[in-house]
Amino acid sequence: MNSSLSDPFINIVSANGANARPDPNEEIAMTTIQNLLAGTAMFCTAAAAIPAHAAPSGAAKNIVLVHGAFADGSGWQAVYTILTRDGYKVSMVQPPETSLDDDIAATKRVLDAQDGPTVLVGHSYGGIVITGAGNHVHVKSLVYIAAFQPDAGESLASLETATPSPAAPLKPSADGFLYVDPAVFHADFAADIPSAQADFMAASQVGISVKAVTGTVTVPAWKAKPSFAVVATQDHMISPALERSMYKRSNSVVVELPSSHAVYISHPAEVAALIERAAQ
Repeated sequence: MNSSLSDPFINIVSANGANARPDPNEEIAMTTIQNLLAGTAMFCTAAAAIPAHAAPSGAAKNIVLVHGAFADGSGWQAVYTILTRDGYKVSMVQPPETSLDDDIAATKRVLDAQDGPTVLVGHSYGGIVITGAGNHVHVKSLVYIAAFQPDAGESLASLETATPSPAAPLKPSADGFLYVDPAVFHADFAADIPSAQADFMAASQVGISVKAVTGTVTVPAWKAKPSFAVVATQDHMISPALERSMYKRSNSVVVELPSSHAVYISHPAEVAALIERAAQ
């Protein structure tokens, strides 16, 4: 027991004299404090005995997360927290979205820093990035989170043209970048997250260059490595029908979630669970 917590009660009894009859209320208070402290000690001992989380034996220990257009790496925070709690080393790529080649290079830079087998995860446009970067020697498997999964010669633009999304048209900037109109960002990109959070994302969104939108992959990594995917059934940015067709073509292991395009934010536990499945 921590004596500093019990001293006030000891002092009260001493002040009444060695032979004084203790106040029943003081005895009750002392007993209550002793029981609480004993319980706390037992809880701390039990907690200390719980082993730390560790990735399963044989699993890829490294996870690399790649965000898509109109977002940044901070959106992965909840997924990151779950994965690190479960014993994985998690890194995030911040692609500049200036061109597909630049974004693949940024991803390979992070992959170079991994110390072994890695699961490479992409959301939205990030799916095109991981399709190109996933040929890296460290990549064990690929995970597409409401993401484009192109074949050779396909781009975001060509896939979107073939199967248009229900979202409002993107807004162009004078220097060749595209962004989501903040007035429709909540409804089109993140309908199932709080409006204040969606408004912040709209204000902090990262525009994507037309050069990136039209970039194509030469050798799709999913043709040589296993892939897993999430279909966001209420997605407005990418047609759920397009997601299903791409993932069927690649024989991906698919999970469908009733979510907006921001599924990695609104359903982090389910997304993390699929990533961990890919790691194993």
